[in-house]
Amino acid sequence: MPPFTLPDWIALAVFVLCWVVYALLVDRIPSIRARSVIAAMDEHRRRWMMAALPRDNRIADIAAIGNLMSSVSFLATSSILILGGLVAMMAAPDLGRRVVAAFPWSDVPSEAMWEVKIGLLLLIFVNAFFELTWSLRQFNYLSILVMGMPQDATATTSAEAAARLANRGARHFNTGLRSYYFGLAALAWIIHPVALIAASLLVLRELHRREFRSVARDALATMRVG
Repeated sequence: MPPFTLPDWIALAVFVLCWVVYALLVDRIPSIRARSVIAAMDEHRRRWMMAALPRDNRIADIAAIGNLMSSVSFLATSSILILGGLVAMMAAPDLGRRVVAAFPWSDVPSEAMWEVKIGLLLLIFVNAFFELTWSLRQFNYLSILVMGMPQDATATTSAEAAARLANRGARHFNTGLRSYYFGLAALAWIIHPVALIAASLLVLRELHRREFRSVARDALATMRVG
């Protein structure tokens, strides 16, 4: 059993609560989700698919989907590179601990705790990889649906199906991106448990600000109402 101290347990509990509770509240409670930038964009993607129905030439729509796929692909590829670096850190604990010891006020972990802390980062970025690659596949499916939609403004069933697929792809992309945010917070645990608590709360505050109180959210919500 790794030598967890009380600050380690508290820091890990704060980290898990910040991530899991925030995700449950935002993703699972409709009244809260409806006020987020994610919900506002869901409606705009639905309008996009409806507007694409009567278009004969949908090259611009496919190009837009391709831009979305490029962003997702970049992060998915980056997660693989990060995982490779983490595996290297797991294989060289002495070197990594010497680097940590150079930071002021750092709490140099034992070899067992080093493996636990790097293991947590591995789990986070494995989750990010799976979320992002599933998002990528859904945007790939979306491009096929868009090109297969009939050129008929009344064929709303096809547009609704495409919008649902686009929104699911965006939701998994957002979940993968959230893993990146909390992965950066978990990195602070290597330095000190207090750093993990501070980083977790900072990430939580930033996520809430961007998804519920940002200028982008207000603009998108205003356009949705209008």
